[in-house]
This record gives sequence, C-alpha cells and structure tokens, in this order.
Amino acid sequence: MAAAAPPPAPTPAATALPDPTPIGYPLFTRIRLATASDVPHIHKLIHQLANFKHLAHHCSATEASLSSTLFTSPPFQSFTVFILELSQTPFPPQLHTHSALFSPITQTITLDLPIDDPETETFKSNDKDCGFDVVVGGFVLFFPNYSTFLGKPGFYVEDLFVRECYRRKGFGKMLLSAVAAQAVKMGYGRVEWAVLDWNVNAIKFYEEMGAKVLQEWRICRLTDEALQAYANPAI
Repeated sequence: MAAAAPPPAPTPAATALPDPTPIGYPLFTRIRLATASDVPHIHKLIHQLANFKHLAHHCSATEASLSSTLFTSPPFQSFTVFILELSQTPFPPQLHTHSALFSPITQTITLDLPIDDPETETFKSNDKDCGFDVVVGGFVLFFPNYSTFLGKPGFYVEDLFVRECYRRKGFGKMLLSAVAAQAVKMGYGRVEWAVLDWNVNAIKFYEEMGAKVLQEWRICRLTDEALQAYANPAI
C-alpha cells in the first residue's frame, strides 16, 4: 500500500511592516534672536512673569520703555533676547535665516497629547515669513557680566519664562541651554541667574541641569527712592 502524501508545509505568517506614521503629536520649535518687532510679545511675557512671581505691583515696564532700551546694541554685547516659537508644522528651511552672530535653533518634540493654547491669537509670531500657526511660547533675556575671579566675561540671565500651557515640556531647558551654548561659543566663563527661594520646582530644575544654587549669597539692590538719593549725594 502506498504511503500517504506528507501534509503541505505551513504557510509562513506575514511579517508586519512598521507603521511609518509617528506616534503622538509632533511640535516644532525654534529659538531665534528677538528684534524690535517682538517688543509687544516680550512686554506681555514680562507681565505674565511678574504675575507668576506675585510681583505684578513692581512691574512698570511698557512697550515704549522696552523699545528704547532693549535693541540699542548688537546682540551679546548688551541686552539680548531669545524668543521661543512653536508650530504644528515644520519651519521651512528658507526661514532659518540668521546673522553671523547666531543661527536659529530648531528642534522637534513629540507629545502624548496636543497642547491647547488659549492665547494663540495674542501670541501669534510677528515674523511675517512664518506660517499662520506659529506662536511665541517664551523668552530669555540676558546680558554680559564679568567675573574678576575667573578673569572672563559671562552672561547674567535676567528673565527666563515659558507660558503656562507650554511648561513641563523641556522648553525652559531649551532656552537656558541656548544661552549656555552661546557662552561656550564665545569663550565665556559662566552663566548665572537668581531664583526665588519659594520656587522649589525651578530650583530642582536648575540643579538637575547641573547648576549650583549658592545658598550663602544674597541679592542687594538699590532702586526707586533709595537709588535717587544718590543723584545729589551729601558731601
């Protein structure tokens, strides 16, 4: 009797190809030098920062005072502002224009959920070459100082602020890292700033970045009447 034919070989299972569609919601970021046209946004951001610090009663900056003082010298020689912009679509290459001093920094992050920005219209970018969905999400203002101990200049960060809906996404670190990278590029010795003692989240954030919080130092300040008293000091 003939042997039964062997059963057919099993059909190999189909191999699933990876889905090229990215998981999550991409958000495109750009850090660039601010210009005088950014003053209205900078002014709004400063007032939001003052409210966050519970210091709004001390904030008297106006668009006029910012315009007359912030952009009177080349970047990095005096007061300098980096602007953080965000978009749902990539920044086209032709928008990556830059001066010889600074090239805009672009980066893409992927979020688990989209960000609901209730102030999109208020903070639409003033860059006319940007897409319609580009918004300003934060800023950092800094200027040169000098360390006699190091014998080198450095940068002092006066303000670093990210709008509420964009916090805890790494954007503050991007802004501060941009300042630090510029300091290294210019051969500067350090970057420093002050932080309110009650802002434990910020203190933890800075320490995780490698910054030392100098507990033994205190800020001393002359302002208002105390400063004006030196206009005509008694002999």
